[in-house]
Amino acid sequence: MKLMNGVHRAALAISGGRLGWTLGSMPALELHTTGRVSGIQRSTMLTAPVHGDGRWIVVASKGGDDRDPLWYRNLQAHPDASITVRGRTVNVHTHTASPAEKAELWPQIVAANSRYAEYQTKTTRDIPVVVCEEY
Repeated sequence: MKLMNGVHRAALAISGGRLGWTLGSMPALELHTTGRVSGIQRSTMLTAPVHGDGRWIVVASKGGDDRDPLWYRNLQAHPDASITVRGRTVNVHTHTASPAEKAELWPQIVAANSRYAEYQTKTTRDIPVVVCEEY
């Protein structure tokens, strides 16, 4: 995952931001969080399979790993974050989708990228869906 993030950032840097803001039909974004233990700013590249009107949905799949990604754990401790989309950075408040919200969002997420359904079959962990809302 760290290697993929590095390659993604390199593509953005080398292209001057012209390439790398989409992966397939999904927009890419850079999520900026505060480390839950260190307090240090952290960032990671993610995709937003569902988005619009100042709202981005990200999936804490970690490729179907049995552990939550560190960025998700950081958001649990510090739900205010920021995201950069196509070079524009905005502040967001985040929350883990409730079971009802996830039931509504999951079909849209899987329609955008069927790999998310595959990731869920790899783990017994209920993969969290995170709602990021601009403020």
